[in-house]
Amino acid sequence: CPPSLPAMLLGEDTAGDPDGDPEQDPDATLPEFLDVAVGGTFDRLHGAHRLLLSACCLLARRRLLAGVADGDLLRHKVLPELIEPYELRAAKLREFLEDVKPSLCYDIVPLADPFGPSITDPDLQCLVVSEETRRGGEAVNKKRLENGLPELALHEIQLMKDPDHSQNEEEKISSSSLRQRLLGTLLQPPRQDLALPLRPYVIGLTGGTGSGKTSIARILGDLGAFVIDADKLGHAVYVPGGPAYEPVVAAFGAEILNTDGTINRKVLGAKVEGSSPLPRLGTEECPWSAGKAVCVLDAAVLLEAGWQDMVHEVWTAIIPEDEAVRRIVARDGLSEEAARRRLQSQMTNRQRVEQSQVVLCTLWEPDITRQQVQKAWDLLQQRLSPEPSP
Repeated sequence: CPPSLPAMLLGEDTAGDPDGDPEQDPDATLPEFLDVAVGGTFDRLHGAHRLLLSACCLLARRRLLAGVADGDLLRHKVLPELIEPYELRAAKLREFLEDVKPSLCYDIVPLADPFGPSITDPDLQCLVVSEETRRGGEAVNKKRLENGLPELALHEIQLMKDPDHSQNEEEKISSSSLRQRLLGTLLQPPRQDLALPLRPYVIGLTGGTGSGKTSIARILGDLGAFVIDADKLGHAVYVPGGPAYEPVVAAFGAEILNTDGTINRKVLGAKVEGSSPLPRLGTEECPWSAGKAVCVLDAAVLLEAGWQDMVHEVWTAIIPEDEAVRRIVARDGLSEEAARRRLQSQMTNRQRVEQSQVVLCTLWEPDITRQQVQKAWDLLQQRLSPEPSP
């Protein structure tokens, strides 16, 4: 093996030879099976994935059935919003497997439940598991027996330790850790709009209720950004009697009003089609006059109202729904049911992420959030720095 390739011990435990132990018998050969199954999320294939899949290819003589988690199976994963689409994961998986062993037949299927075809396919002989998923393999065998099918040999692969994992990451090499490392990085290129001035450079910061958006805005302000709280400013400007109320209603009509007479900013945003949702800031509020080159527009409805056309980058704060509910209940005194209704009336995390350049998550300790924001800020400064002349 090349020096850079990590080694992995392939443990063996088959129904026919429960005492088999490759550590005790170094000359033991790897067993072979006609049809082998394996399951996983297979998000952003990494070294541990490749070793696992290579072992599967060695075990299989005819067919490898690979189940790829999708749908509800992803709900409780770490940062599920950043998991690649099923089609992309399946395509990358097939490409790798066909490179490793082109002679095998590969069945790659989406998994909507923990079992998939492993409990109904009569041709399967072996299921490849890890230390973490062995109990799941035992549950598969129980279901197969209930279905009148023979048990599968369970071939266990030891997990690979990640020597570089950080405080809030798993000890093993995992896609969850890789997704956490994406937080604060540029996920897609900034918008290129010639009509948008290069300075000040405007970041649109958004997120659902309880996402921690306000704490992120505060950190960005500490780092040197000029922060505009569009939610507070917009409310003050657009309430009846506010300085922009009459002109805006006159320009766009009474259909932009809520039943209580206040302006519905979502309806207004759709009408102005990207025009500024706020009155032009006076010179005393101009970021340049404050010596700031970066302006952060902190707006909960940034995307719903179509205001992303006024910013260079969209930064989104996300949080799992259960944690958001807990925060809303504690902060606003709402019932859990009312908190969930509030969240369900808003854009989903995934919808926001799809339209964002940078994603941040406040799930962990405040120090972790600050590290994320610092990372995002440092990378932003690199993007804004002029390239050196050749």
